[in-house]
Amino acid sequence: MGGEGGVQVQIDGPVGGRVARVRLSRPEKRNAQTPETWLALAAAGASLPGDVRVVVVSGEGPSFSAGLDRSMFAGIGSGTSEGDDEFLARIASYQAGFSWLRRPDFVSVAAVQGHAVGAGFQLALACDLRVAATDAQFTMAEPSLGLVPDLGGTQVLVDLVGYARALEICATGRRVGADEADRMGLVNLVVPPDQLDGAVDDLVAALTSGVHDAVSATKSLLLGAPSRTYDEQLLAERRAQMSRIRALTAGSAHGPDSQP
Repeated sequence: MGGEGGVQVQIDGPVGGRVARVRLSRPEKRNAQTPETWLALAAAGASLPGDVRVVVVSGEGPSFSAGLDRSMFAGIGSGTSEGDDEFLARIASYQAGFSWLRRPDFVSVAAVQGHAVGAGFQLALACDLRVAATDAQFTMAEPSLGLVPDLGGTQVLVDLVGYARALEICATGRRVGADEADRMGLVNLVVPPDQLDGAVDDLVAALTSGVHDAVSATKSLLLGAPSRTYDEQLLAERRAQMSRIRALTAGSAHGPDSQP
């Protein structure tokens, strides 16, 4: 599907359990991102077939994404003539290119090699799971440029590594290597660069082997857990389980070949 904004989308796998592979495709720019990239990512999410079960996000070439395309800075003041509502709406349209990756109807996986800087780091954070090559380096560069991370990365970073570590990473703009990222829980798996594709394929196979509706319901429970009290989470679990048991019972009533 297309290549607008430096984003390519390929759908493969069997009907009912397909995999969407979203690839940043500007290797000559180390997959640096522009507003067109973010709008293309949002369009990719909006156009996904309903039977996609896993989304894999990757970058073509040696870098996952080197962050913002520096050519953007020439026109960075163009939005100052906008009213507040228009300015905020424009940023929201960019954030939509990242936030769809948290939808519960699929599991998203970032395959990260080389540089994951700024917007690239936030794109990896937008995914549910991260598989990193040993040469991966994560950097939150926005504060060093006088900006803030505004593509959804701040909350996820705090959830993963805690407030103090997240602040230190952002405020210093230092590089976090793959091994350190693994130790602090920023990534799920680290492999040699030549094994990255195979490791992601193995993870995709494992993710698509389960009962999709159960995985989706579990993702919803986990995403909502931080905003609920313990008793509220117990209630959410009860309701989700009731729904699953009823679906399984209804499926079995249609015969041995029924699928939940």
